[in-house]
Amino acid sequence: MKFKDGYWQMRPGVRGSYATAAHDVTVGAQAIRVLAPAKPIGRRGDTLDGPVLRVDLAAPMPGVVRVRATHFAGSVPAGPSFVLTTDGTPIGTDPAGAGPLAQVDDAHVSLTSGELTVQVGRSAPWGLTFRVDGRELTRSDHNSLGAMTDADGGHHMVEQLHLGVGELVYGLGERFGPLVRNGQAVEIWNADGGTNSEQAYKNVPFYLSNRGYGVFVNHPGRVSFEVASETVTRVQFSVSGHELEYLVIHGPTPAEILRRYTALTGRPALPPAWSFGLWLSTSFTTEYDEATVTSFVDGMAERDIPLSVFHFDCFWMRQFRWCDFEWDPETFPDPPGMLARLHERDLKVCVWINPYIGQASALFDEGAARGYLLRRPDGRIWQDDHWQAGRALVDLTDPGARDWYAGKLRDLLRMGVDSFKTDFGERIPTDVVWADGSDPERMHNYYSLIYNELVFDLLEEERGTGDAVLFARAATVGGQRLPVHWGGDCESSYEAMAESLRGGLSLGMGGFGFWSHDIGGFEGRPDPAVFKRWVAFGLLSSHSRLHGSRSYRVPWLFDEESVDVLRDFTRLKARLMPYLYAAAVTAHTEGMPVMRAMALEFPDDPACAYLDAQYLLGPDLLVAPVLSTGGEVTYYVPAGRWTRWQDGRTVEGPGWRTETHGFDSLPLLVRPGAVVPVGARADRPDYPYADGVTLRAYQLADGVHRVVTVPATDGTPAAVFEISRDGDRIRVTRDGPVRAPWHLVLVAVTSHGSVTGGTAETVTDGTRISAEAETDRLEIVLPTQR
Repeated sequence: MKFKDGYWQMRPGVRGSYATAAHDVTVGAQAIRVLAPAKPIGRRGDTLDGPVLRVDLAAPMPGVVRVRATHFAGSVPAGPSFVLTTDGTPIGTDPAGAGPLAQVDDAHVSLTSGELTVQVGRSAPWGLTFRVDGRELTRSDHNSLGAMTDADGGHHMVEQLHLGVGELVYGLGERFGPLVRNGQAVEIWNADGGTNSEQAYKNVPFYLSNRGYGVFVNHPGRVSFEVASETVTRVQFSVSGHELEYLVIHGPTPAEILRRYTALTGRPALPPAWSFGLWLSTSFTTEYDEATVTSFVDGMAERDIPLSVFHFDCFWMRQFRWCDFEWDPETFPDPPGMLARLHERDLKVCVWINPYIGQASALFDEGAARGYLLRRPDGRIWQDDHWQAGRALVDLTDPGARDWYAGKLRDLLRMGVDSFKTDFGERIPTDVVWADGSDPERMHNYYSLIYNELVFDLLEEERGTGDAVLFARAATVGGQRLPVHWGGDCESSYEAMAESLRGGLSLGMGGFGFWSHDIGGFEGRPDPAVFKRWVAFGLLSSHSRLHGSRSYRVPWLFDEESVDVLRDFTRLKARLMPYLYAAAVTAHTEGMPVMRAMALEFPDDPACAYLDAQYLLGPDLLVAPVLSTGGEVTYYVPAGRWTRWQDGRTVEGPGWRTETHGFDSLPLLVRPGAVVPVGARADRPDYPYADGVTLRAYQLADGVHRVVTVPATDGTPAAVFEISRDGDRIRVTRDGPVRAPWHLVLVAVTSHGSVTGGTAETVTDGTRISAEAETDRLEIVLPTQR
């Protein structure tokens, strides 16, 4: 929200009261309270008649400082509020482990949290500066922190944090425009706007700076960001009301910032291994019944395309009755039997739901009679005709409504459903009264959290921890704990493919570890070329789903080559599962997403700062989706000798490359020094990853020592390999049971070598050496280089 007309003047009707100085300071053991008048205080009489901001500084965990600015404390809504936790690390000392957390001298008062210090000047003008080792990260200057009144009499709190030369801002949830936020105005307000607009389904008031810190605005409702837009040297954020709280989170690396942010707001649950396989949908408004479903499943099996999940979209229920959670008896006369038959095919089943109740649903009268439907201030049930005629919204702030709604879903789970696509949850009205008294403006975004949390918790209750997974669209802070999320409604074009990728990479910068999208696009029927290019991208995403609106997404309806492309990339993903599931465990334990923007992984490479058409899949695989029918793709390779996955040829970085790829390939490069565990099976995503695993090692430098953990399907370590190189000797040791021979493949070596230590055979072809081992040790001796 913009308050100013240019730099000096306010917009018509806007009045601002900014902090001028820290006039009165109270220092506690681990917190500081500052009274900051909105006018200079020269004598006692100046303390009368004027706003005074109360600014509280605290340290919720090391490396994090919380700032809470309050105007009228009695006007702060009670809730809802995000629930924050810490990682348990004690606070209260400076980085050296001695001395007080808070310090005062004649000129400043400061609070130190780990390596991060916030300093408040005790004389005018107002200044709040965040430093690490004496280096400034950012600051709040004169005319930055204030209470505003707009032309309509509305009250707002505003803060502006300084941007340095060359400083770039990322994040703020799922956004489909350019990855770098500088110059953008961003509204944190969930909306159902598709993927080609400035609106977003998943809004997160948290941003990352390339100067080594992040900022989380702890407000569940609308937060307006002006990122180098209203004032080009500042990030401005504002909220309605009388209180503004934000946390500055030091890194210095993006990974460390995410680790700390997700320690506060929650880290993703580990999705079940089966969810990483291929999902196939009925699509939305297409005609389908059990015969249609069976024909799709049979068709995939006949073409040797591994399928893991079948999804039933909206019309598994009768028209006009969404949601009544009852199968349409005309198209699905035997739901329990059908679900059993799908399970016999080793498939999981997902069904579509949303939190609305159409007026024609029997549940409408039931929910209305029990008081479970959201109401307007005059007591009438909130209704409109969007989506479903006369729809109402379940008031999930009411414990009885939560139990009632969960009970309907529990019946489906016990019938044989395995997962839910939790659609919608964005268009939450504000002219309403919630059962628990929640502030409607704060509940608008927050509803997505309690909606998905209710369903996820039910899945864990019924299926057990570790086997719960959603396919969710709406989210806010904390939603990352409830995977998986998909990108929403996109067109069937290369442009939509690119915007979807941007949205996913941006979401990952907010701690969301797992993300998917509709392969081929949702709206319209994709050209076969678009479909095949999207398949490659989709199977090199954390989760992969074929879904459309008015047309099916089975590959043989496009062309025969689509069948081959889908088969090959589905099988490739299954082989990569030991590597991908290890990356999933990292997302679960550290908050680092599986799909990583280049700037997230290479923060010191200026060329990566703006890249949003390529990414790292896990820590070591570079993926550049092809966004053209002819196969032309230009991408950037960071420093080092990278290796093509498909043929073992090397690519030297740093630098740009332009290539042409057929539909069966795309730029897929392995990072120098990486050791990628590859599984022995290509027919499913869930199998014992350590059994018969192949370790593909790339460009191992002399002196390197790598530890590679191959997970089990519950996320625990199944085997741990240590790989080291000392001159011409490469040694590998294994810890953990493996029920089949394991392999080590040295990729992109240019000379033959010999293998000792329990090997079964050695294969050399001039570019790679492959050794097979039955024991827990293996050694390769390379010839001396000449």
